Amino acid sequence: MVRIRLRRRGRRQPSYRIIVADVRSPRDGRFIENLGYFNPRTEPETIEINKERASYWLSVGAQPSETVARLLYRSGVLQTAPWEN
Repeated sequence: MVRIRLRRRGRRQPSYRIIVADVRSPRDGRFIENLGYFNPRTEPETIEINKERASYWLSVGAQPSETVARLLYRSGVLQTAPWEN
């Protein structure tokens, strides 16, 4: 199964890449595609997502993690709120 999830970058000041990866690969291991990034340490938080590619991966059955589902909803990729399903 393929998931859309976060990959941590940075030791002291973490930021995250939004990636598509196989469920069996480790958090910071091999991934299929990089969709964007998320930086929670800026004010306001920085979210940059390639919406076309994210929509494609969702259409072929990739499952977003809870955090990524919230980020996709905030950026306009998901139409329904993930906590309402």
